[in-house]
Amino acid sequence: MITDLTHTTAGRINKALIEGRANGSAAFGMVLTLVIVTDEENAHDAVKAATEASREHPSRILTVIKRPARDFRHRSEPRVDAEVRIGGDAGSGETVLLRLYDEAVDHADSVVLPLLLPDAPVVVWWPTDAPAAPAGDPLGALAQRRITDMHAVEEPLRELAARAASYVPGDTDLAWTRLTPWRSMLAAALDQARTTVTSAVVESEPGNPSAELLARWLTDRLRVPVEQRDTDGPVVTGVRLYTGSGEIHIDRPVGVVATLSITGQPTRTLALRVRSTAELIAEELRRLDPDDAYAAALPTAVTPPSQPRTNQEPEHA
Repeated sequence: MITDLTHTTAGRINKALIEGRANGSAAFGMVLTLVIVTDEENAHDAVKAATEASREHPSRILTVIKRPARDFRHRSEPRVDAEVRIGGDAGSGETVLLRLYDEAVDHADSVVLPLLLPDAPVVVWWPTDAPAAPAGDPLGALAQRRITDMHAVEEPLRELAARAASYVPGDTDLAWTRLTPWRSMLAAALDQARTTVTSAVVESEPGNPSAELLARWLTDRLRVPVEQRDTDGPVVTGVRLYTGSGEIHIDRPVGVVATLSITGQPTRTLALRVRSTAELIAEELRRLDPDDAYAAALPTAVTPPSQPRTNQEPEHA
């Protein structure tokens, strides 16, 4: 069921939600409120991803679509329009699209606050154009968890520096979430090899924020030099761990399959596909406590990327 409301208020929106449940909606047992802050261009894809994620985490999804005065040729009247989706149109929860016009944009937190689920955690997600300090943003201040995405900006490594400078427990980024399979496989490979790593290399397309975070995580965890090498991509294409007994190498140049090579052992094939945004959001909603590994990796310095070399052994090996 979809209800459109123009020039509306939080009270009228709540009334529409209650009436929707009374008409047979099964949107009970919601575990959190997910607030999406975006623009009109990116709203459709963000809501689609959040709706898919809500099938695992039933949620009230509040999508704040900002339409400031600069979007129009003439100054418009401050107002809030809403589209309330309940039932099959909203996944396993409720979805409200809030379009804020003109000066209403500056008071988004006042619009959202009365619509939060009582006694439930709040997560705020900026698919693009996140504030420099998410926890200091009026909407971010309402949340236990704040999700950004460095892949969505023109200069992701500059964005990474801003994330490190403004980090507050509860902040996270989808560039980090994309690394979960890589980190799991590297940890499993080290358990198998049971040897000491002396240096490492992360291979990726230039300027990839996930590769930078992976290099920082390895530096923090292993306490060894970690070099970055540029490749043709896509995204992270390989990790090499050099040890006293040989090399551990995970290679995924293209496609959904990677290979794991450990000196003295047979080469293994691994599933390592690029996951959808819905899967990334679903993973983040599984844990609402601070991510200590992300916090430790953010400020760690690593070796700047170098061009690929024909000799794949590091200079210090």
